[in-house]
Amino acid sequence: MSELRTLKADLAVIGAGSAGLSAAAGAAMLGLKVVLFEKHEMGGDCLNFGCVPSKALISAAKIAHVPEEAVRYGISLPPAVVNWDAVKAHVRGAIETIAPIDSQERFEGLGCTVIREAARFEDKNTLVSDSVRVKARRIIISTGSRAIIPPVPGLEDVPYFTNETIFSAPDFPHELIILGGGPIGLELAQAFSRLGSKVTVVEMGRALPRSDAAHAKIAVDAVRAEGVTILEGHKATRISGGPGNISVKAEGPEGDVMIAGSHILIATGRQAVTDGLDLEKGGVDFTNKGVTVSDTLRSKSNPRVWALGDIAGHGQFTHLAGWHSSVFVRRAFFKQGSKASSLPLPAVTYTSPEVAQVGLTEAEAREKFGDAVKTSAFPFHDNDRAIAEAKTLGEAKLVIHKGKLVGASIVGEGAGDIIQMVGLAMSNGLKLTALTNFISPYPTRTEVVKRAASAYFTPSVFGAPARTLVGILQKIP
Repeated sequence: MSELRTLKADLAVIGAGSAGLSAAAGAAMLGLKVVLFEKHEMGGDCLNFGCVPSKALISAAKIAHVPEEAVRYGISLPPAVVNWDAVKAHVRGAIETIAPIDSQERFEGLGCTVIREAARFEDKNTLVSDSVRVKARRIIISTGSRAIIPPVPGLEDVPYFTNETIFSAPDFPHELIILGGGPIGLELAQAFSRLGSKVTVVEMGRALPRSDAAHAKIAVDAVRAEGVTILEGHKATRISGGPGNISVKAEGPEGDVMIAGSHILIATGRQAVTDGLDLEKGGVDFTNKGVTVSDTLRSKSNPRVWALGDIAGHGQFTHLAGWHSSVFVRRAFFKQGSKASSLPLPAVTYTSPEVAQVGLTEAEAREKFGDAVKTSAFPFHDNDRAIAEAKTLGEAKLVIHKGKLVGASIVGEGAGDIIQMVGLAMSNGLKLTALTNFISPYPTRTEVVKRAASAYFTPSVFGAPARTLVGILQKIP
């Protein structure tokens, strides 16, 4: 074995996903010496197997669904003809268009040393790979997460998809069984159904369990209405068969059911990637949820080490990973006091209708604050833009505690874009009145937020005390 090349760095990063790339770029642009390790694809899961390909597939599925929706507008169109190879080419095109931003060439241009090898700890401040040894002042672990494969008897004997393989499936899955009714499961269930697959979702609890319960039901019912079978409260107990002929036995509230399909997708959650890192040698404590960190994202057992993104155990979102890198740069280089929990976390499920959430759900707020929680909502069916476009399903709901906005949930067309207005208000400590005190262009869907906020103040603005006051004031010349 040849002797390892030794490097010294201000920052060493394991994992070139969203968090690792953002932190590496920030450090490099500040003139620091950065070594970046990546054993697979630059860009990580989001670019190659997650956010980008899934949203590209969803966009193709929306186009395929146009003929079915056109009827409500008085238009008849021929049924869509889906070319799976062409759809995959569209997905690859989206990845390839974004890839240069995350490429090795770009980061080397920023001044990073990029090592396309797996890295592991040798000691508390040293990483090694097949060709290099890096002694670093600071080390970031941003290895992300991967699909959890549940211990269902028989699963190991049949071919199955995860998010890493489904977007490049050689053959179109005409009868797709999906284990898991979370955001990934529901998004792909609707997408593949619209592309022509017969889809069955098996979910142990309720579908979209982390979303507002009432809003999740609206989305789930909409997906069901398009022909997707969603079995909530069902646990897969045995899987059998072979390529093109897979059976799932599931235990439900009314007994066992048998589900037949040509393919199966596993979407039962994700787990942090910690194997192969030799974290023990680095003095880095961890659990199956990831590296044990404080709210500063710094390892509790080795202060040289930071964990960003999914591996930090604070949530599994690309935008959260981006925020983590911002927290790291602010704290490590500018000595500012940002924390992982400094800002409310938004989340969007990209079904049609979309389900968006920021801050606390109504149930979470009531568990935390009790009966002092109030909500104020406004339905899409009273929004003129939604009416004009025949997209009236859904509502905006604000969650309020003692007059302060603590969360919001929106279900409906464009909910993921609309929720950002609430996120901006919450992140900057704006009062609830700020969501009423602006001119909303007409007609736009985002007006549902203003109307929901205005509805909260309606009793005080137009109630009996206000009428009495106005009556008195009217006597003044």
